[in-house]
Order: sequence, then structure tokens, then C-alpha cells
Amino acid sequence: MPDCFEILNKDLAGRIGRLRTPHGAVETPALMPVVNPHLRLIEPADLQRMGAEILITNSYIIRQDPELRELAERRGVHRLLGFDGPIMTDSGAFQLSVYGDIDVQPLEILEFQRSIGSDISVPLDIPTPPDVSRARAEAELVETERRLTEARERWDGDGPLLAGPIQGSTYADLRFAAARKVRDLAFDLCPIGAVVPLMEGYRFRDLVDVVAASKKGLGPAAPVHLFGAGHPMMFSLAAALGCDLFDSAAYALYARQGRYLTPSGTRHLEDLRYLPCCCEVCRDRSPEDLAGDPDKTELLARHNIAVSLTEIQEVRQSIWDGSLWELVERRCRSHPRMVDGLRALGSHAGWIEELDPVSRSTCFYLGPESAKRPEVLRYGSRIDRIELSGRVLVADRGVDEEGYDHVLWYLPPFGPYPKELAETAPLNSEVPQAFDEAGLSQAHANLKRLMEANPAATFEVRLRDPPKVDTVPMEAKR
Repeated sequence: MPDCFEILNKDLAGRIGRLRTPHGAVETPALMPVVNPHLRLIEPADLQRMGAEILITNSYIIRQDPELRELAERRGVHRLLGFDGPIMTDSGAFQLSVYGDIDVQPLEILEFQRSIGSDISVPLDIPTPPDVSRARAEAELVETERRLTEARERWDGDGPLLAGPIQGSTYADLRFAAARKVRDLAFDLCPIGAVVPLMEGYRFRDLVDVVAASKKGLGPAAPVHLFGAGHPMMFSLAAALGCDLFDSAAYALYARQGRYLTPSGTRHLEDLRYLPCCCEVCRDRSPEDLAGDPDKTELLARHNIAVSLTEIQEVRQSIWDGSLWELVERRCRSHPRMVDGLRALGSHAGWIEELDPVSRSTCFYLGPESAKRPEVLRYGSRIDRIELSGRVLVADRGVDEEGYDHVLWYLPPFGPYPKELAETAPLNSEVPQAFDEAGLSQAHANLKRLMEANPAATFEVRLRDPPKVDTVPMEAKR
């Protein structure tokens, strides 16, 4: 683990951490509001008062403006922006992705970031967009890695942290290899880049696969920044995959378009009859009041950042409580494409289970995707540790239990369990009375695994929702 990062608590692949920078420590997950030095809808000092612990700004924009450059070099980026907390600076890679070329060399922009007192500096990588040819993705990754190696060799380790962006387009193996290279070069922070087009296209399944491949290459210790992840509805999903920092220009960009952020999606102000929020902007205004205010754009931006920062707090609390999966399910059900992301998260359940703490509070089964929860997979992988002999009853609670050597109660999605464990985790989970097919299938598969592990026992199965004939050995009585 980098010396600058300490993990304090964990849930799924997510964690609460502490990232130390020259201008103080930041608790993660954290949101970095993007501050455009030319267009400040909200002053950085106000963002800090609203709860922002860290900002991100663009060093290329500052460098290209003679007045801003002179001020930044003379006074530093913190005094330029009026913010005394940590500031991360981007290198101009976004402008490179938009315009195809920028008039600065990689080492020049990196040295400029150091000269203005950046807390986290980013080398100028090549942001390869999704869906390009593999040949292009490989060629641009080679150039990015050359620049990262050069930056790492020139960085003396004192002062600001150095970030190593991970590229590779939508090729999982390239993302994995790029992340492994960043890890081996010992960067302080590991941003996952060029994913904004995936988020803009609501391609959350692809986003999950890109992040998971990158995280698997990095290993569990490195702090990770998801570039351009600025919408509150996806913070929990990204945090569940192990992302620690997010940056948001959405709070300002959406405000200029009259768009109102919520944790479950985006609304157009003109379509609202009520303001579903109690932030300082919304609690004393109607949508008509807000729409007619001459400062509407700034007020919308203040609401948007307040909602975003509040969601970060919700994610932190969920990690602390061990209930991040439940938050992810609630948020992902706000949009069909987010459900795709939730299902993609389940496809990486085996990897997540390896990182997820064994001890946790009571979990809630909220739908078929919950059958992929780490607790469910972990129980299934260990059920053959239960040793049985003689006559064994597998039944719902409340049946006649006389005459058996062992009695196992049955709880989908876990399946059979010794009744003595009923009040222990994960068997104390809150589950619905009527179960979906995914939960029943997982429970029945666990029953089959248990029976195969105890061939000397004789099983009698008496359940409200009995297994299908081909689910358990034929000698089981139903």
C-alpha cells in the first residue's frame, strides 16, 4: 500500500480511507469538485464550507492563460483559487482528447504542476476512448506507459503525490496490464481514465468491467480515482468496486443547462412541480422561484454540489455499517442501464467476495441480484464443512422435528443450515416471504452441495418451495 494511503474500514471492494497530501489528509471516498479557473460558479472557499475536502483544477488551462500562469507561479495554485485544502491538478489530457493535440510537452506540464504547488500531479497520458481498434488502444497505451515511466523516473518523491493514469479503452486485458504497470511503477494515486464516454452513454455494464479489470491489475491496496465520475447516482456502484476519489464538473455543467441532480437521476428544472430536497437552496423555494431567480445557475450549482457531497456521506456511512450492497441496489434500480451495472457487479462477485470482510451486520435481500452478495457466495463455498450422519431433516421452520439425528432449517438464498445458527450472520439476514428464482436456485444448489458432501447421511427434504427433481440427488425424499 502506498505510504500516503491508509484503509480504515471496508465493505465489498470499497473502503473508507485516509489519503495524506502536502495540504492535509482527505477521508475517502471523496468527491473533488472541478474548478475551472475561468468560470467559477461557486468560489472554492464556499465549496470548502459546503463540505468539499479536496478540489481538482486544470493545470493546462492555467498555464495557457498568461495572467493566471503568472499568478499561479508567483503565489501558488492554492492562493490562486482561494482554497487551503488539497488540490489535484489535471494535465490537459481532456483537452488532448477533444482537440487531438495540445502545445505542451509531457514533462513541461508535469514540472509546471509541481511549480504551482499541486498536491496531486498527473502526467500527460493519452486518453483512449471506448471501442477503438485494438491496434490503436495498444499503440496509445505504449505511449502512455512511456510517459508514465519517464515521469516516475524524474519524480524525486518529495512534495506532491504523483498519479499514474490507467488506459486501455474497453479492452479488459489491456486495462489489467496497464494497471499492473502503474502498480509496479509505485504511483501514489491510480486514476482510471477515458471512461466519461461510457458514463455519458449510460454504459454502466462496460464501466463496471473496465473498473474491475483495472482494480484486479492494481491489487487491493492502491488508492483509485475514477476520472469524470460526477453523478451521485453512481457513486455507490463505483465505491463498491473500490474507487476512492471522484471528480465532478457535472454540478456546474448541469446547472448551466437547467438540470437538477438527485441521487436517483437528473431532472429538468422546468419539469419539477416540487423541489425534492432540503438543502439551503431548495428548502425555502419552489421550482418557479428558482427558475425565475437571476442567480438561477449559481443556485442550481449549489444544490447539485450539495446533493453530490451528501451522497458521498451516504456512501461512507454505508461502508461503515456494512450495508453498501443495499445502497448500490437501491441506487441502481433508479435506471434500467444502472441495473445493467448492478448485474455486471454480480459477474465479478467472486473477486469481490475475496475482498469483502467476513464479519458484518445483518444484510437485506432486496432482489435477484442479492443472490450474488459476498455473504451468499461465501456461505455456499463453505457449506460442505457441515458434517452430517444418520437421518437428516431439511425443512422450513415449524415442522415436526422428532426422530431425526440432525435438523437443518432452510433459508433462501443460503439454503440449509443448523438451526442453532439461526441468529448468527449471515443467517440472520432479512429476506422476503416470497422468494425469487435466483434466491431459490442458489439455496437449492447449496442443498445439493451439502448432500453430496455427506453421502452417508439420509436426507428428508420438506420445504414450502421444494427443489426441482434434478436439483438434488434422487434419494432425497420430498
